[in-house]
Amino acid sequence: MNSFRFKQCIIVREDLKMSIGKTCAQVAHAAVSAAEETRRLKPEWFNEWLKEGQRKIVLRVKSLDELFKIRDMALKEGVPTCLISDMGLTEIPPGTVTCLGLGPAPEELMDKITGSLALL
Repeated sequence: MNSFRFKQCIIVREDLKMSIGKTCAQVAHAAVSAAEETRRLKPEWFNEWLKEGQRKIVLRVKSLDELFKIRDMALKEGVPTCLISDMGLTEIPPGTVTCLGLGPAPEELMDKITGSLALL
């Protein structure tokens, strides 16, 4: 039986065709930024997630529109979010939205929002 109750999800745009290194950096930005937003808005969720080992799931969407739909669902459910925009120093133009960090939040809530998405 799964003993985890909280998880963080990072959703990456696959249409950008970022290199593995670029993708990893963007996911890291999203994980830290979303965790900080959760610590500020939902400290009890953040603290429980920390105690449980900081579980993260990285998922993918096909487009910016799909990313925004997921963000809107998360906000409607009260899950802290953070959109990540690239500075444009390497592979993609400045201001390009690359990924979305969600939570950490209760697993049931996250599954409601991201359950249809594929792993990256």
